[in-house]
Amino acid sequence: MARQSISLTEPNDEWLKAQVDKKEYSSKSELVNDLIRQARKQQTQIDWLRAKMERSEKSGFTDDSKQDILEQSKSMLNG
Repeated sequence: MARQSISLTEPNDEWLKAQVDKKEYSSKSELVNDLIRQARKQQTQIDWLRAKMERSEKSGFTDDSKQDILEQSKSMLNG
């Protein structure tokens, strides 16, 4: 495992210490790694959503009514 040295602001360091003191994590390193994993997962979700939105925007507009769109969406969800 790679070792890193990082500097933290006092409030951030206190928050990390508090999480460890509450036994949420066994160490600040474990907590920082978990936060990074969560951020990476969130970025993956954001990238997926962004790609979906770009495809939607490129597909153009529709003349379908709100009701038609709702029915199509329900139909797609139900198989």
